[in-house]
Amino acid sequence: MIDRRSLLSRSSLLAAATSLPACTPVARPGGAPTGNTLPAFYEDIEERTFRWFWDNANRRNGLVPDRAPTPSFCSIAAVGFGLTAYPIGVERGWCTRAEARDLTLTTLEFFWNAPQGPEPSGKAGHKGFFYHFLDMKTGHRFRDVELSSVDTTILLMGVLFAGRYYDADHPAEAEIRRLALAIYARADWNFFRSDGRAAVSMGWHPERGLIPRSWTGYNEAMFVYVLGLAAPEHPLPADSWKAWTETYPHSWRGEGPTRHLAFAPLFGHQYSHVWIDFRGIQDTVMHEAGLDYFENSRRATYASRAYCTANPMRWDGWSKQVWGLTACDGPGDYALPFKGENRQFYSYSARGPLGQPDERDDGTLSPTAALGSLPFAPEIVIPCAEALRREHGDRLYGAYGFRDSFNPSFRYGDVRTGSGTVDPVHGWYAKDHLGIDQGPILVQAANYRNDFVWRRMREEPAIRRGLMLAGFTGGWLS
Repeated sequence: MIDRRSLLSRSSLLAAATSLPACTPVARPGGAPTGNTLPAFYEDIEERTFRWFWDNANRRNGLVPDRAPTPSFCSIAAVGFGLTAYPIGVERGWCTRAEARDLTLTTLEFFWNAPQGPEPSGKAGHKGFFYHFLDMKTGHRFRDVELSSVDTTILLMGVLFAGRYYDADHPAEAEIRRLALAIYARADWNFFRSDGRAAVSMGWHPERGLIPRSWTGYNEAMFVYVLGLAAPEHPLPADSWKAWTETYPHSWRGEGPTRHLAFAPLFGHQYSHVWIDFRGIQDTVMHEAGLDYFENSRRATYASRAYCTANPMRWDGWSKQVWGLTACDGPGDYALPFKGENRQFYSYSARGPLGQPDERDDGTLSPTAALGSLPFAPEIVIPCAEALRREHGDRLYGAYGFRDSFNPSFRYGDVRTGSGTVDPVHGWYAKDHLGIDQGPILVQAANYRNDFVWRRMREEPAIRRGLMLAGFTGGWLS
């Protein structure tokens, strides 16, 4: 199974990683700021990123690859981002509504009709959930991957968004709305608690049962509980949000204006926010802390940038404008000499500031780390996007926007990397784009511009119901 959550124990650089300068609080009203503009170059990033989803989706079943151009299996999470991307393309004139509608209907029909069951092969899912990776052609489980609770949630978020966006009287749009609700309602969330645990398991294998680790905070899985609590047929019990938040005391980092629930890779602060507008609403924990989850993600974004600016590991090419740590591709699993000491490099792995939960630092940066945080901190994200294009050019930026990642310190031309290329001057560059990293770049830009996804999902009953059952109050929930 491909590991999406590689971990690293804390190192002796803990003190350097946690000594972060204060970030300046930004006043944000409870309502949503709309009509934000972006520099002209950013529209090119958005359109190219959209084209990745549009060009790589399988028109026969709607499946989207995990990565491209390397031939790949389907990632169900990438499908969720794709379903959210197509309406952005409609509104921006990059595709027609009819084209997007037809592709969306094909996708939803596939997931509704795909075979489900406990057998280890020949199935796309079980209990209304789906395997993390599927064969791009057959749609069946890819090898021995897990039935994924969080990746299915990302898929369902895209499904529900499609149901909100396609609101016309056209028969195909009516069918999209029907299928969206049916696919969501079928999911049996308590299957991931069937061994008696309080929290939701990360997944299930037909060969060996539920994965021992559960989704407890703080990380990307907030929306698992929001959708699970609100489920119309198989909801999670009312105390599930408490099970999610009970580990929060271990996650706080910083003091004063830098205090936040930490999770080292920035995707953990982005994924739930792609679809849910957390501005001005609070659960009990955030009410007591005096902030909301949007502000928490803003502080986490600043903390990631501060760590990269301080650069305690002395990597090359990092700066105040070139930063961003998250889960992404890497040059490979090697221990190699760097500046007089041995350093460990990794292939695909979660990366983030040392001293935070799920820490790992091998010098690899990813554009999606910064650009996926655009709504939280545009004043530092936009300069980063501009610097990435200016300093790295077509080594990093191509037909489908930014490639997944790069490592300016990895200039070992005699080492065979697992993927990507090594420039003897500028370092290693990934060759692929990953759907789960392309998605936040595109959708968060749309949210920043005009609340494109947020304002529709604020109208989705499942989102409102799930948040209220989790104890959220205030803001647009009032």
